[in-house]
Order: sequence, then structure tokens, then C-alpha cells
Amino acid sequence: MSILVFLEHHGDELQKGALGVLAKAASLGDADVAAVVLGSGVKPLASEAGRFGAAKVFVADDAALEAPLPQPRVDVLAKLVRDHGFESVFFANSVLAADVAAGLSARLDAGLNWDLTDVVAQDGKLVGKRPALQDSVYVDVGWKGTARLALFRSGSFDATTTQGGEPQVEDVAIELEEFSQAAKMVEQAHEADESGPSIEDADVVVAGGRGLGSPEAFSLAEDLARALGGAVGATRAVVDAGWYPYSQQVGQTGKVVSPKLYVALGISGAIQHKVGMQSSNVIVAINKDPNAPIFEFSDLGVVGDVHTIVPKLTELVKQRRGS
Repeated sequence: MSILVFLEHHGDELQKGALGVLAKAASLGDADVAAVVLGSGVKPLASEAGRFGAAKVFVADDAALEAPLPQPRVDVLAKLVRDHGFESVFFANSVLAADVAAGLSARLDAGLNWDLTDVVAQDGKLVGKRPALQDSVYVDVGWKGTARLALFRSGSFDATTTQGGEPQVEDVAIELEEFSQAAKMVEQAHEADESGPSIEDADVVVAGGRGLGSPEAFSLAEDLARALGGAVGATRAVVDAGWYPYSQQVGQTGKVVSPKLYVALGISGAIQHKVGMQSSNVIVAINKDPNAPIFEFSDLGVVGDVHTIVPKLTELVKQRRGS
């Protein structure tokens, strides 16, 4: 069983979600696991993949891959799969990875299972695990043939290191289709005040809902997240109201997170939000409504006014951490 794992990177850092998928692939019995890193100036990242289970790392290092555009990456991956006969290609979910996986599926006429939370090897075949009916049940899914493409939900696997050593690194020649070069990235923008971990990678997420009362009150969530060394999330209602950026939305139509600690401030706990954070290790909810649905699946619930409780909690955290 041969598996190729797409390793996405931001700057000079491989993404934790992709490394988690790589570690999972390496745990699948006798699987022959390789990884691929694509971009410009990315060759130094290859050695890190060995610590997470990649016996071999393909590196496509070229200026033509500097912009995070999907079609050039589809060209490289399609050639790798065809030339080396990879039976499966794994992706950790992100905007770019989803685009690349969909494009590769069309290019290879291959099956793509998406939103998977696990995969196991059974009788020499891969079986994916996928939530359904708003995460109330899990179903087994498979593939009719190869290549088998799998897109895994964010936070499904921990990026745990293995006993692997230095991987074999192989440079990949770039051969791009003419149509894949038609799109050009004019500008790439980042949040001006972005700091700390992303909500997908953070060990602590402090999320705010409409119960905060106003966009200005999100400073409560930001202060607590800063004290805990975490990231700030938001519900769809908050995002739709323009209180907080869409990039921070947690939920069925936003991002799925699984931090060690999830603190929900003024969040009622609608099923759409629950889908995005229910796999968190510890969930703490603060809400003045004792009947809020979020208390049904929280590990710790505090009934009270967030405007009174959160500043005191933030101050206590600062004192304990000496900051």
C-alpha cells in the first residue's frame, strides 16, 4: 500500500494538520509512505517530514510554485502519482488543499472522500470514517479504485513524531500545463494585526458569540486568549454581523478545531457551532442562560455574565502565569 501525503506549508513552517495526517499514514501497518512539499525555497523543510513518518520526500522547489495557486500543484501531483504509481493521496483540509484535492480528482478521474476524521487498513484496503447527519453518526466510506484521494477534517490527528530518521529526498522536475499558468496572484494579503497561533493549530481557543453584546466586547475574548497563549474564534452569527473576520469562524460552515482547551463566551451552542468544536479536549462555557444548549456538551459550565466573569478570569490567569 503506497501513500503520498501533501504537506502544506506557510512560510518556513509545515502545517501541523498536514504533519498529523502524515503521522497517521505512517501508522497504517505496512504502508509505504512518502510526502511531497511544493513551493519556492522549500527544500529545507523536507528533513522535518522524516520525523513524522515519511521514508521519502519529493520536493518541487521552483519559483513557479511560490504563489499558493492550486492548478500548478495539481500538475506536479498528477505526474507524481502516475510516474510512481501511488495508490492513495492524503490531504489535511484547508482552502488550498481542498482545491488541490478536487483538481487532482478531476485530473486523475479518481475518487475523493472528504471530511474524513479517520482511516484504517482492513484486509489490505483503506476504509475511511466520515461523520454524517450533523456529526450524530459515523459511516464507513471506501473507494472503487485507485488513486484513492482523502481529505481529512482539521484536527483529526495529532502531529506525533515517529521513530523515522532522515528521509530520502528527491527533487521533482516542474512541468506545468499551459492552462495551469493562466491564473496569476496579484496580491496576497494578511491580517495586519495577526499574531499568535491560528485557530486550527492553537492549543487554546477562546471563542465569542452574540452573547458578548457588541463587536467591541470581543476585546474580552482577545485579552483572555492572549493571557492563555491561544487564538480567538467566533460563531457564524458574529461573523455574519460583521463583528469578527470570517477567517476566525468556528463551525459547520467555518473551521473545525480541536484544541486542548476551548472556552466559549456567550455562545448558545447551536448544532452548527458544535460540529466545529466538539472534538476539543476540554470545553468550558460561560453563559448567562442556564438553559443554553452548550452546557449539554461542556466539561465545565459557568452561569453568569461574561462581562463580569471574563475580566476576573483573565486577571487570574495573568497572575498565575506571572505576566
